[in-house]
Amino acid sequence: MRAPDLADMNAFVAVAEQHSFAKAAVHLGLSRSRLSETIRGLEEGLGVRLLNRTTRSVATTEAGERLLARLRPLLDDFGAALDSVNGFRDRPAGLLRLTVVPPVARRMLPPLLARFLAQYPEINLEISADAALTDIVANRFDAGIRPGERVERDMIAMRIGHTYRSVVVAAPDYLARHSRPTTPRDLESHNCIMYRLPSGAVFPWPFERKGQRLEAVVRGRLTINDEEVAVRAALDGVGVLYTFLDLVAPLIAAGQLVPLLEDWNAYSVDLFLYYSSRRQVSAPLQAFIEFLRKSVRRR
Repeated sequence: MRAPDLADMNAFVAVAEQHSFAKAAVHLGLSRSRLSETIRGLEEGLGVRLLNRTTRSVATTEAGERLLARLRPLLDDFGAALDSVNGFRDRPAGLLRLTVVPPVARRMLPPLLARFLAQYPEINLEISADAALTDIVANRFDAGIRPGERVERDMIAMRIGHTYRSVVVAAPDYLARHSRPTTPRDLESHNCIMYRLPSGAVFPWPFERKGQRLEAVVRGRLTINDEEVAVRAALDGVGVLYTFLDLVAPLIAAGQLVPLLEDWNAYSVDLFLYYSSRRQVSAPLQAFIEFLRKSVRRR
């Protein structure tokens, strides 16, 4: 029986960290059957069970947990060693994995992607749009893009120069049936479209004017976790919506949505690119950082 090799180790780590053969197979670009065969061969070769499998989940055994703890630093060092050779290339190469919040993935990044990929033809880019607070170290991402307030303090963060402002809007049809709010407290009597965060909490509605800060107490019959569906509901006259201006600016310009409480400042956030301070910066990530810096200065 052959000795386990690096591919076997990578397969085991992927399954252990993803807690799923299906997700690990997608991540590795393998068929699920091929991945299962690899793990089975690894366990037989070592003579121990590394993973406990059920129909719904996969978890490491005590032996698997110990092997994972020893392998992860070794594979990180191996990747860093390979990447160090990139410094001697004319152009950076390799895979760059980013996790970003959906509004950034949909609106801010698309104009930049073509230019970045054209400038660095040997870099492959993978982007995961996810509103949840993704652990970039555990999930093997090189970096993430999030609002500054949602970046962990042990990360290196770089402001990328884009501020996301919020706005309160409603459809003309809704306002024809309800009195227009003039203060945030007036929202208490309105049907507000609520947005549920990945954490399970409902997004609050904060406001500020002349140093006065308050959080509106709002209620509504519709709670949703998808921004675009929430906008569609607002367009249909379901209720008042508190959302990002970038998402609804064209609809406001077209008169399909009406901005409300314009003399109050709604929530705004600055976006940051962040990455782990515990890892060596890879050549593809360094190229992306420099590319973003130039793009920010240009904008």
